[in-house]
Amino acid sequence: MRWLRALGEVVRSGLSIEETRLEPLLALRTAAGVGLVIGAALWLASPPFAASAALGAFSAGAATFQRTWRPRKVIALGAGAGLALSTFVGYLAAGRLVTLLPLLAVWAFAAGMAWALGSTAGIVAATTVGSMLVTVTLPTSLGVALEHAGVIALGGVAQAALILLFPVRRWGAHRDALADALAAVADYARRLQHDPAATFDPEPLMTARDAAAVTPAQARTRPPALHGPRGLAERMVPVVAALADPDVGAPAAGPGRDRARELLNAAADVLDAAARSIRRGTPTEVPPRSTDVLRVDGQGEVLEGPARHTAEELVRLLAEALEVAEGVGAYDRASTSSGPASARFLVRPTMFRLLPVVVRAVRRELRRDSPVLRHAVRLAAVAPLGYLIASPLPVGHGYWAPIASVMVMRPDFHRTYARAVGRLAGTLVGVALATGMVRAIGPDAHLFGALAVVSAALSYTLLRTGYAYSQCFTAAYVVFLLGMGGHAWEQTVPERVVLTLLGGALAMLAYVVFPAWETPRLPGRLADWLAANGRYAAAVLRGYAEPTQKHRADLRRALLASREARAAWQEAYDRARQEPVRPRGLTSREAEDAQEALWGFDRATMLMESHLPAAGSRPTPEAERFAEALEADTAQAADDMREHRNPDWGRVAEALHAWEGAAGDRSPVLRRGAELQKKALDNLATAVSRTPLERDVGSAREEQRVRAALAAEGDGSGPARGGG
Repeated sequence: MRWLRALGEVVRSGLSIEETRLEPLLALRTAAGVGLVIGAALWLASPPFAASAALGAFSAGAATFQRTWRPRKVIALGAGAGLALSTFVGYLAAGRLVTLLPLLAVWAFAAGMAWALGSTAGIVAATTVGSMLVTVTLPTSLGVALEHAGVIALGGVAQAALILLFPVRRWGAHRDALADALAAVADYARRLQHDPAATFDPEPLMTARDAAAVTPAQARTRPPALHGPRGLAERMVPVVAALADPDVGAPAAGPGRDRARELLNAAADVLDAAARSIRRGTPTEVPPRSTDVLRVDGQGEVLEGPARHTAEELVRLLAEALEVAEGVGAYDRASTSSGPASARFLVRPTMFRLLPVVVRAVRRELRRDSPVLRHAVRLAAVAPLGYLIASPLPVGHGYWAPIASVMVMRPDFHRTYARAVGRLAGTLVGVALATGMVRAIGPDAHLFGALAVVSAALSYTLLRTGYAYSQCFTAAYVVFLLGMGGHAWEQTVPERVVLTLLGGALAMLAYVVFPAWETPRLPGRLADWLAANGRYAAAVLRGYAEPTQKHRADLRRALLASREARAAWQEAYDRARQEPVRPRGLTSREAEDAQEALWGFDRATMLMESHLPAAGSRPTPEAERFAEALEADTAQAADDMREHRNPDWGRVAEALHAWEGAAGDRSPVLRRGAELQKKALDNLATAVSRTPLERDVGSAREEQRVRAALAAEGDGSGPARGGG
């Protein structure tokens, strides 16, 4: 993608409206926390003090809207404490540039490295950098600085207290994650009715698993309906895929195919009903026609053999899902039985035991090619530089420029540029509207405080619908606070706009100077996914070669690793398609073909998994040899792809040929799955195998193809297709 088109995509993304469910009650409660702090500060102190005190309440409240599985009150307290600490530490160094700038650089670097723990930690840490920058406006008194830090921390306490006293959708995020996982499987079942080779995106299941990890304290209060359905959804995915597949499930046409479509549609209805029940906390309501369809024990059943076995397994899993969704299932009883806590739920470390986790996560990112490390370096450079540039300018509040930079910067190109556009657009509109109101109303601290609270409520309400729209009311909130503190509106407009523009420009420039492009890393991400898929396939095959509980546990670990590798590839691929970088190693067409091939390989493995024999069943010795060959060839091919060499499947072909001559093959599903795996690997080799000359020509052709598509888009002769 060329720079011009990439910037066009950035502008569209920065100004787009995301379709998401609004949460007005949460916004109202959080804005009430801001109002309590502002009102108390106005009553007990002064308007300037109230403006400073509102910082902690607003930022701590915004932190509770981030996607996290910890209790919101814990996030509010943590954000308030971090803001207070950064404010006080910033005050200690604010007197001289020689002390402030190094501290600011170190603090910004630490905030950037917080992304190693996830987006929530990174965003909350960035707000502490902004708090430190605002410190330069505080009075030069240690006692007053402590008061300001205490009031900022009190803002987090106020938000936490409101969350405790007025809970809104307690466990709502966890319910949504589980419901989304069930709905994703329902959608997959419907797509399989028309496309038996449809792929399944495991991201909702991965999110649900992440949400299922709780601390011991959370486990004691978790609703019963959140205990079991995730595991059932995991087990249903290969079952519905096997039922729809014409090779190992229902026949391609005829009454058997019609029956499979009926079962898949009924399964989708049941899963959707369970998802609605879990999301809303209401009784499960399944259409009667769907329950009538889910009967495969009658004499007139048209499905036979493996297809009938798969249908019976699907009906059993659906019955369990309904029972658990209603909160009276076996999973709920198991959750209250005696035994070690780790056996009943996925353990999440408490806040006091997070230090080793943090150290390990940060250590993993301390490498030159890490996007997180590069993001931290950019923050550490831009924050002091922005302050140095803005301070001599003939405007007040020069800290707005580095704050704008810090708040828009993200570890990837597209989000950084899109947020810079959104922040500038939102600031322009918000400042214009708010300053117009300030000018019309005249000085009135109490009225400005009320308008600030209303603006905060609207900002919280729109926080998940688009950054530009939320930022519009955030800018208005700041203007009203400044008006409450006695600052003239004439200063606010040019300062806020010019310094926001400067901060956004610095953030964009920093990414150009020190980027973290995903495009060059695509071959490595693809190789990691291939190797993980090979280990997952080998684990499934060993479940046939030696059916034991140990191999089932190995299979589960390999499956999770495969999903993580696939998610890493998908994230890198999506980012690469938005980057203005020439393809290196893989063109967009080759990446698409390779992705399709690995999807096919993963699907073949999933079909084999759906028919795994029970523990203690008769083993299939041929599967072990094929597993060894598959694991060895995929691992070697992953190394070859990283070094831009063509993969080879010699051992896989030899093991499959030897399998053909073996007598007494008792699992046609397993044998057919092995053939599909070999076919998918051949397709992968076709996608990525080229001579060095062909690679150079392919990159040139890719660039020509993108240019032609852009030209066609410009003259309206046809749609343009994005490159990688």
